[in-house]
Amino acid sequence: MSFIRQLLLGAGYTYDRVPPREEILEVIDLLKPRDVGHELIRIGGEGDGGYLVPDDLEGVVGCFSPGVSTTADFEEMLAARYGIHSYLADYSVDEPPQVSEMMEFDKKYLGVVNDDVYIRLEDWVDSKVGPEGDLLLQMDIESSEYPVLVDAAPELLRRFRIIVIEFHALQQMFARRSLNLMLGIFRKLANEFTVAHAHPNNHRQVYRHAGIEIPVNLEITLLRNDRVRPGDRVLTFPHPLDRPNVPGKEDVVLPEAWR
Repeated sequence: MSFIRQLLLGAGYTYDRVPPREEILEVIDLLKPRDVGHELIRIGGEGDGGYLVPDDLEGVVGCFSPGVSTTADFEEMLAARYGIHSYLADYSVDEPPQVSEMMEFDKKYLGVVNDDVYIRLEDWVDSKVGPEGDLLLQMDIESSEYPVLVDAAPELLRRFRIIVIEFHALQQMFARRSLNLMLGIFRKLANEFTVAHAHPNNHRQVYRHAGIEIPVNLEITLLRNDRVRPGDRVLTFPHPLDRPNVPGKEDVVLPEAWR
């Protein structure tokens, strides 16, 4: 396990050195959804694996989707509606749940090295698509998103018009070292993207500490800043198209401080 993942999963985690409240609130502010000037649409199924994205998919030439679940509804809908080819990767499975000429699978984890098990995002993208055309990134890789984003150059991130990420273990921002890591990553993303949507995964409940509520796992949709249009729509939480990740379990509403 990488040092970064150890930080986020709680190695050395203590409550006696809670970072300044204003720094925690800065992280929250960096993840607040804004009106990006596009309606949101749901791509994928009704439960886990379905995501809200801006209705700005025309011209996207490929989707990179590390982390393979039991369904590929997201990638199937991209192919059927928009003709978008998807590239999937996950070392923990031998093949994707659906086989399609519009999907290409690599038995690899996304990481920060290239070897028999891992592949870096930059090298994966370079091996699949040319230098032209906007891409989409949909990433749910169980806390490995943090080292991957540290490793990704801004030039690579700008290849993606839309990024959908599930961030895990956000309660670790109450630890000094983890907060420093998160601040760096979210500032990096904010330089290039605007948060269009946020939805807590109801697999875990809201974490409360020092008077602050933190969704433990949070799905975030980002739109590249050059695609954002002026808008002043009032956002609603939950969005009418939001669905619980775990059916039959009460959904988690985005806490007030995150809106």
